[in-house]
Amino acid sequence: MKNQFNSIGIIAKQNDEQVIATVRSLYELLTRRQIRIVADKHTQQYLTQSADLCIEVNDMHTEIDLAVVVGGDGTLLAAAQSMLNHNIPIIGINRGRLGFLTDIPPANLDTDLNDMLNGECFEEKRPTLSATVMRDNEVIAQRFAINDIVAHALTSVRIIDLETRINDEFLNTLRADGLVVSTPTGSTAYALSGGGPIVHPTANNTILVPICPHTLSNRPIVVNNDNRLEIIYSDSNQHRGVVAVDGQMISELNPGDSIVIEKSPKPLILIQPNGYSFFNVLREKLNWSRQP
Repeated sequence: MKNQFNSIGIIAKQNDEQVIATVRSLYELLTRRQIRIVADKHTQQYLTQSADLCIEVNDMHTEIDLAVVVGGDGTLLAAAQSMLNHNIPIIGINRGRLGFLTDIPPANLDTDLNDMLNGECFEEKRPTLSATVMRDNEVIAQRFAINDIVAHALTSVRIIDLETRINDEFLNTLRADGLVVSTPTGSTAYALSGGGPIVHPTANNTILVPICPHTLSNRPIVVNNDNRLEIIYSDSNQHRGVVAVDGQMISELNPGDSIVIEKSPKPLILIQPNGYSFFNVLREKLNWSRQP
């Protein structure tokens, strides 16, 4: 039995009883195939036997050539932050809700994962973005975005002013509750809820979606992700703002601060089973009409 991968890391959603059975089934499958198993310290608690190595997620890239994430898209997004810099591919087993990223159902674990470990799979590279928060010409925060970068008010719901520049060319001044700057992968997340378009996850685009704009003519915009975006938290704001990346706050914003957004050199690498179709995922997850 030839394995496509030799050392696999298991990362699971925390504090979820439904995850335990799936993690144990995954452990048994990998053991039968004589694959070296590396578990993060929280996942180890779900196992009845010890993994070959128990290690922090942030250090796992040194020991594995594939990460298998059991949970929802949030679990995968958190794990992927540790894998992006080191080109570690990821397989997602869905134990969340919608599961646009973790799209293999637990019921198909044995069949799908065995086939993928036999090489019946393909590598899908999805573009990501880098977000750099600047204050007085100094970097105060930086992070990769797999889904989106969101600027909004720090406390309560209030209108803020944001100035957008693309390649140093002024685009607009937006008065809104905030702004979502999304990757194609994130187009089915917060950006979609804000009225943005669905974009194929391998497209080389960046999507800008205003959140509840004061002027209704402010609409979503799609640009090539080779463009350099700068979102300025305008001096006219009288309250502090915040910037979040993939749902995690990375910095507060003072009037005059800016967020520089560029294409990241590090893509998200997902391993998909042969026959995977993004359009089929859309039909299933969004309850569109079935294929005739």
